Amino acid sequence: MPVTYWLEHAWLDPIVEPGVLLTADGGRITALRPGCTTPPPGAVPLRGLTLPGLANAHSHAFHRALRGAAQTGGGTFWTWREIMYTTARHLTPDSYFDLARAVYAEMALAGITCVGEFHYLHHQPDGTAYADPNAMGEALIAAAADAGIRITLLDTVYLRGGLVPGGYRPLEGVQARFGDGTADRWFARWSRLKGGEHARIGAALHSVRAFSDQDGYADFAERTKDVPVHIHLSEQPAENEACLAVHGRTPARLLDDAGFWGPHTTAVHATHLTADDIALLGSAGSAVCMCPTTERDLADGIGPAPALQRAGSPLTLGSDSHAVVDLLEEARAMELNERLRTRARGHWTAAALLRAATTDGHACLGWPDAGRLEPGALADLTTLALDSVRTAGPPPRLGAETAVFAATAADVRHTVVAGRQIVADGQHLRVTDVAGALATAIAATRG
Repeated sequence: MPVTYWLEHAWLDPIVEPGVLLTADGGRITALRPGCTTPPPGAVPLRGLTLPGLANAHSHAFHRALRGAAQTGGGTFWTWREIMYTTARHLTPDSYFDLARAVYAEMALAGITCVGEFHYLHHQPDGTAYADPNAMGEALIAAAADAGIRITLLDTVYLRGGLVPGGYRPLEGVQARFGDGTADRWFARWSRLKGGEHARIGAALHSVRAFSDQDGYADFAERTKDVPVHIHLSEQPAENEACLAVHGRTPARLLDDAGFWGPHTTAVHATHLTADDIALLGSAGSAVCMCPTTERDLADGIGPAPALQRAGSPLTLGSDSHAVVDLLEEARAMELNERLRTRARGHWTAAALLRAATTDGHACLGWPDAGRLEPGALADLTTLALDSVRTAGPPPRLGAETAVFAATAADVRHTVVAGRQIVADGQHLRVTDVAGALATAIAATRG
């Protein structure tokens, strides 16, 4: 059934138009008509600035349980990882559904309409498969449906416990539940996953630390060439040093020699790259997903985002460990990180940063028909208040700048997915107490 929304202000890349009538039918935008100064009878008013729905291109849903609990004391990525492993021990398909449903509802409240879930928590704690080998992945797909958002399940192959001098460690401890034993077994399980109207199935290599050349990089690339494929790349200097010691090549070059990179692949983080690495990714048209709030939380460093974009890599954004769930903050942080590093301003326009959070994010997740306000696109929208204490003041024509440099997730008033309101006036319409759901689900992860 068609539904018409009156958008008080709409970001029609690259400009903001006042008074836009948007009609949706069958989950897609069927008409856009600017110049409507007041909402006509029957139209649902969305007051504020409406953007395309935001795409969170990199998520580990269970990491949300670490917020506030993993920020005590000092340490590094590697000490944080041990805390994360403790959380990973306790999840079951049922408890993971509850946690992910609450996390995805939090994302909807933040204007996120699509998530890329980098999923490697596959089996029981001792590594034994569940009766349904995809029970954990199917719990995530069902959780996204319940929360009202789209998902690309990036089911991850994770076969090794790390790179060490002379080769690879076996999976140890909680890592046992991440692995399928061999690449063939992973592929057999992965092939049974099914998407749906709200879900698409992608694939991922966890990292070159968790998959070896003996496991078959080239074979993996061939088997997954028709779906979105993501990988953690050069997140830590230690990963690069170990890869050079074992393979004599950087992770990016190791993967390139196997034919891994292409327009369907996305490197996540890509923090510590050589100039050659940057050229490899850019020439292949591979996207890069930056996760600035996690990268600063874990003291990982600042990735070479401007150089990657100049080389030809589209930039996307993710909340990764969910230190915060706020794609506007991720966009802002990417620019502000560069300002600190270079002591210069204006590396990206606000419109370019919004594209990273919308059009390009959806594209790297296999939803090229989303992330734009135009006829034929998926009818996924998010509306920001322009009258909050953060956003009041600038003229609406500077809406893109206001969204990126002033607004936060707290300013999201409405979220629409497939033409249906999921969030209205700041309230989730399907998960009535998101904070309570988060608290209950997180408590269950503590065993």
